[in-house]
Amino acid sequence: MTLFRTVGPLIEPVTLAEAKAHLRLEQASEDPLIEGLIRAAREEVEKTTGQALIEQSWRLTLDDWPTSDVLFLNRTPVREVLSVTVFDADGAASVVDPSTYRLDANSEPARLLLEVRPLPGQKLNGIEIDFSAGYGEAGTDVPDLLRRAILVLVAHWFEFRAAFEASDQPVSMPAGFQRLVSSYRKPRL
Repeated sequence: MTLFRTVGPLIEPVTLAEAKAHLRLEQASEDPLIEGLIRAAREEVEKTTGQALIEQSWRLTLDDWPTSDVLFLNRTPVREVLSVTVFDADGAASVVDPSTYRLDANSEPARLLLEVRPLPGQKLNGIEIDFSAGYGEAGTDVPDLLRRAILVLVAHWFEFRAAFEASDQPVSMPAGFQRLVSSYRKPRL
């Protein structure tokens, strides 16, 4: 089972103006750095929580169907299943009829109930499930605690930018970051 993003978010949940206000900066000379820190902080929050903050597309690939009729989509919140595709031995794709599966997007993680499970002919990655996840298309759709976590990371990394190279980041997490994201973290099994 492999899960990867196919289309990233079109915007960041925190704007440059919000980050600069949080940092109490007015000059534009640091804008490219701050934009990069916002992007990196969003990615860190998404990795830590297993959440997709702004709407984005994901693909789950499987070698075979699970033994139960329920498949878990481990990126939340899931907005919709775009397609379920099964590949035969020659690599030809067949799209599964959407009326044969149902999405429970209210569960965490989201569940996909499969009424029909056509067998893949490919031994590796014979099944692809494409879905969209995220709180919405605007930064204001993202819960405030997660937006605050991004701002805390941006400020921390901005403060310590001269002490370490960009490739060394993140070298540390600021106090309070784990507390901000803790209620959004998935428990490890």
